[in-house]
Amino acid sequence: MAFSFPTAVYLLCFLTSALCAWLLGRAWWRSRARILLWSALCFTLLAMNNLIVIFDMVVYPEVDFRLWRHAFALAAVSVLLYGFVWDQQE
Repeated sequence: MAFSFPTAVYLLCFLTSALCAWLLGRAWWRSRARILLWSALCFTLLAMNNLIVIFDMVVYPEVDFRLWRHAFALAAVSVLLYGFVWDQQE
């Protein structure tokens, strides 16, 4: 596993989305605003997506994780969209 510029970018993307998820989760815990919960769940799934990108592109480049990456990205957007629609109805 060679450390290169793309590896650093993938790692920083994962760390950034994980930090956003943690900060949003902490803000939700304090205020109980549901939009923060949905956003925290979305960023958690995006962090998982970025972790799978690291495994796909750096750790195991011979294995195709594209389906898993797309599934986590779709789940992240779906969770956030569901949260927006659900909070809009109330």
